[in-house]
Order: sequence, then C-alpha cells, then structure tokens
Amino acid sequence: MKNIKLSIVAAFLIFASCGKKEQQAPAQGPAPFPVQTVEKQDAVTYQDYSANLEGQQNVEIRPKVNGFIQKIYVDEGQIVKKGQLLFKLETQTLNQDASAAKAAVHAAQVETDRLVPLVERNIISVVQLETAKAKLAQAKSNYGSIAASIGFGTIVSPVNGVIGSLPYREGSLVNSTSETPLTTVSDTKIVRAYFSMNEKQLLFFNKTFKGQTTAEKLKNAPLVSLVLIDDSEYSEKGKLATMNGLVNPTTGTTQFRAEFANPNAILRSGGTAIVRLPIEQKEVILVPQNAVFEVQGKQTIYVVKKDNKVESRIIQTSGTSELNFIVTDGLETGEVIVVEGASKLKENTEIVPQPKGQAATTTPTK
Repeated sequence: MKNIKLSIVAAFLIFASCGKKEQQAPAQGPAPFPVQTVEKQDAVTYQDYSANLEGQQNVEIRPKVNGFIQKIYVDEGQIVKKGQLLFKLETQTLNQDASAAKAAVHAAQVETDRLVPLVERNIISVVQLETAKAKLAQAKSNYGSIAASIGFGTIVSPVNGVIGSLPYREGSLVNSTSETPLTTVSDTKIVRAYFSMNEKQLLFFNKTFKGQTTAEKLKNAPLVSLVLIDDSEYSEKGKLATMNGLVNPTTGTTQFRAEFANPNAILRSGGTAIVRLPIEQKEVILVPQNAVFEVQGKQTIYVVKKDNKVESRIIQTSGTSELNFIVTDGLETGEVIVVEGASKLKENTEIVPQPKGQAATTTPTK
C-alpha cells in the first residue's frame, strides 16, 4: 500500500513539472508583415459617365402625301444605301388629278395660241393675251405640283444606314401629319455618345485641360473609352467632339458628345454605354487598396513607427488608379505603411517590416 502511494505522488510531481515547463515556453516574437515606403508618382484615374448612343444621322422617314402603303421594300435592321427604294404609296387619286391638270394646261395653251394672231392684227387688246398666258402658267404650276406629289409616293432613303422599326404594314393609310414615322434610317458608321457632367465635374474638366476656348479644351482632352453593357471595353477609342456652352438650369448639367468609329457595326443607335475619361495626375501618393480598411466609415491605414510598432492613421482619398487609392491627406512621403494583413493588427502591435516582394524571413523568438 505504501508503494502505491509513493507511485501516485511521483506521477503527480512529474505531471506538475511538465506543466510548469510548458508554461515557461518562450513567447512568439513579432510576425513579419509586407510594408511599403510612401512615394509620390504619376497616376491615371478614370471618370465614368452614363451615355446614350445615337447614329451620326437618325433620319425619320415621313410621307409627304396622303395615301395607302402599296409596297414595303425593306425589312427591320436591313442596311440600305442612299437613294434605295423604301416604300411605295398608292397614288391613283393623284393620277386622276394629274390627268385633269394636264388637260387644263392643254386648254390654256390652245387659248393662248388662238389669241396671239388676233393681237398681232390689233383685233383684240394685249391685255386679253396676257390674261390667257397667266392662266396657262397657273395651269402648268398646278400640274407640276400634282406631278411632284405623285413622285412623293415613291419614298427612297436619303442617307446610308440601318432601317429601324416598321410600325406600319402594307395597306395602312398614312399622311404627312402622322405622329409616328414610317421608319428611321440610322447612319451608324460614326456613333455619337451623349453624356452629361454636373457643375462640379465641369469645373474640374475646365481646370484640368488647357485652353482658352471650349474647342481648345476639347482638343487637348485625351481619347476616351467606351464600356459596353456587358462590361467589356469597346475596341475603338473615341474623341470628345462637342460640349454645350450652357448649364441646364433644371438639371444642373452640361451635355458632352463623344464620337466613336463603328466599322464592324457593333454599336447600335438607341443603346447605352459608359464613356470613360482618363485623367492624368502628376506627383500623387498611391497606396494599395488592400492596405486600407474602414473604421466607423473612415478610411484608415497602419503606419510603421521607428520602433516597428504600428499606429492607425485616418487618410483622405480622391478616387482610384488601377488597384491603388490616391491619397490627398494623412500620409507623407518617406513613411512606411503595412500593405497586407492589416485586419490581423492592433494599435501598437510590433511587427517585422518585410519590404513587399521579398521572401519572408524566419520569425525570431524571445
């Protein structure tokens, strides 16, 4: 029994000794964190504006005369050339009017020819002949007007372009006062993107790009990109073409127009896209977006002090450049910031600064 008690006491002492050794194990030292020295450099930022797309020419096709649509020669989405036949209107009534007008011309001509020799013989006065000539001219004018109206029944495309919707069908009665056009022909070789800037954006635009006139500022502005509805970037770059000289008092905006070549007919009139304007900025402070975190709605970053302890710093930014924030306040050149793993740190945590891109070293122990 005595031996058993001695064994239990020995086991307890051994267990207690092991636990004490574990408690006295050396503490883990500062961990390495990627850091970066703050420097000024050039950057390009982008301003995006929602835009509506229109063809260089959007021509509404409307009838000049009343009539039934006798024949439609095109279909929706079809590419047409200038002068190509689009519609044929029924002009039977006009043809009858034209026959009557032509007969009136013939009668007036006969009357004029009859009076000429009588005037030459002084049988009648010259006034009668001049009156007959006036009636002849009026008859010819009336006939010409009706003949032109008959010609208006044949409707051709005034420009090269693409046919829009066809709201009417063959047999429909149309007239020159119809609210809806027969169709729209859109010339989309050059597509125009219309977008607006508010007063603050317009002021920034005018301060950024050099020039004493609007034309000079537009000329000095860089080429713009077009982001399509599927978030892809259109292959052709565009140029700012015009800027409205007035601010709309209702919306507080000014309209711009950018133009893009459309050789492969990818862009369609009536579509939407985003015009992306690049702005080059000189000598600005950039920090990776991964290094910035929010505390109570404020952008914060960890700065490494001389003793390798970190302190949080509230910063001010003005947009992004690729994967970086542009810092306008809160950081100075030469300071060192933590660029990764900020969520693992706390105020005054000591770290081992590891310049970004270098392999991590073995963590020292105390």
